[in-house]
Amino acid sequence: MRTDEAPKRSRTGTRERILAATNELFYAQGIRATSADRIIEQVGITKVTFYRHFPSKSDLVVAYLEVQAAREQAWLIGARVSGDPRASLRAIAEGIGAASCSPGFRGCAFINAAAEFSDPDDPVRAVVAGHRQRMLDEFTSIAAEAGVDDAVVAGRRLMILRDGAMVNGYLGEAASVASALAPAFDAVIAPAGESR
Repeated sequence: MRTDEAPKRSRTGTRERILAATNELFYAQGIRATSADRIIEQVGITKVTFYRHFPSKSDLVVAYLEVQAAREQAWLIGARVSGDPRASLRAIAEGIGAASCSPGFRGCAFINAAAEFSDPDDPVRAVVAGHRQRMLDEFTSIAAEAGVDDAVVAGRRLMILRDGAMVNGYLGEAASVASALAPAFDAVIAPAGESR
């Protein structure tokens, strides 16, 4: 092994450890309530090492949300059932229901972050907006695949239902999220006049 490879590998591992601790602490305790010192302590690194990877807390929050966005986007795409929009929406509803029932569930990380960062020009809000647009695009694509006349409006409705389910699951109705969300999704993409 070349000696110049070891420091690069170590830096990557440290960054991943910082992001893992950040994910845990930001999601459980809130972004503003979690100090850089708390993350530094949990990871077991020096402040110099921390700030070498993330020069500001804003940089850390953006990186945290980018990791969350990549995971959620991969999950959403993986839930798609080719040629069967209703099956796709059922899989999404089941996934949201399962997440809602998991220990430590605190709702949507992006809704939570938006609530903590009210300035629409903040880089954090830009990441939130980008992720939500990609989700909306997926829901719109599912609606179009279902043959809905106005797929954009249907996509927005599906997104609102998803957001409501995430909040509802966090506020104590987790067990019923999937069973309520799946038929609500179906109603959005049902052909006009179809009874449910």
